[in-house]
Amino acid sequence: MKPICAVFAPGRVNLIGEHTDTSDGLVLPVAIAFGVTVRASRAARIRLSSLALPGETELELDGRARSPLPGWGRYVAAVVELLARRGRPAVGLEGTIESTVPMGAGLSSSAALTVSVALALCRVADFELPSLELARIARDAELAAVGVPCGLMDPAASLLARRGHALLLDCGTEDWRAVRLPPGLGIVVLDSGVRHSLEHSGYAARRAELERGLHALSGRRPADLSLAEALAAASAGRIDKVAVRRLRHVVSENERVRQLVRALEASVTDRARIGEIMLAGHASLRDDFEVSTPELDLLVEIAYLHGAIGARLTGGGFGGSVVALAELSQAEAFAASVEAAYSARTGRQGAGYVCATADGAGDLEAPTEGGS
Repeated sequence: MKPICAVFAPGRVNLIGEHTDTSDGLVLPVAIAFGVTVRASRAARIRLSSLALPGETELELDGRARSPLPGWGRYVAAVVELLARRGRPAVGLEGTIESTVPMGAGLSSSAALTVSVALALCRVADFELPSLELARIARDAELAAVGVPCGLMDPAASLLARRGHALLLDCGTEDWRAVRLPPGLGIVVLDSGVRHSLEHSGYAARRAELERGLHALSGRRPADLSLAEALAAASAGRIDKVAVRRLRHVVSENERVRQLVRALEASVTDRARIGEIMLAGHASLRDDFEVSTPELDLLVEIAYLHGAIGARLTGGGFGGSVVALAELSQAEAFAASVEAAYSARTGRQGAGYVCATADGAGDLEAPTEGGS
């Protein structure tokens, strides 16, 4: 049987707005051409195999496992169960998963997986949901699968993004719009080679620490407050110093999202200003939110020394990657020079990827029924 659906969901790199989505803040991700493809046909059960990861996932139509699940199978099972609750018809699926997203590099391989699986399940069942509803399901699936309290940014970027644009998303109101990227700007991902897993990192601890700071705001959103207002509320609420730092990062980061959007959309692109904003964002993640690593700090330093317009860690931190903006005409040479300098300084093998932007998730080809 030929597959009746072939869907692709991109990964993402976040330009600015890190650790803000879980407090209903602002984010500015870009979908990239690395992603996850699912090719599938209708079947009596749900069975998926991965072309890159070990194991096979076999499920009942309600998401219950028919056999022990590989690690990635937990995400699939959660998506199946959540879609069933949402009213998806009980239609099986059999197919393969292929990923080009570097695992653990902070490029949202998990959201690309959950979004692509959700889309494939909807396609074979002739079931449609609005993109933001699918994004919520993908977000909730990650929490159900591994207990990580993720926000809306990653799946929303995978579904809503447009090629040549960043996605400005307010995770509280769910308002969003495309922000055109200036011509001649190249996006480079610099992988530190330090692998992370949000499930086993300090991600949940940072979320809990931030919650203590948010409590002092009496229900007000960090995105709606100035830094002075937030710090005054924290002082009045007598929250601990760690929670104050977490809160300070989130409030200042929301403002940096606004600043970067203005810089990108200016009639004349102010590359120096872009660099200042991104460097300030990295410093805040390093000092106030404490999710950077020595390797990520070094990569940012090397990136600026080698001519980056801007650079900062991207993703949850605790390893993973740095996102750098460089002149597109020099992006390949820039990536290679940073990679070589990083290896010489650390003895660690990193990697540099010049990332093409991508449209949000969708069909790779027209569906085909039957055949052999």
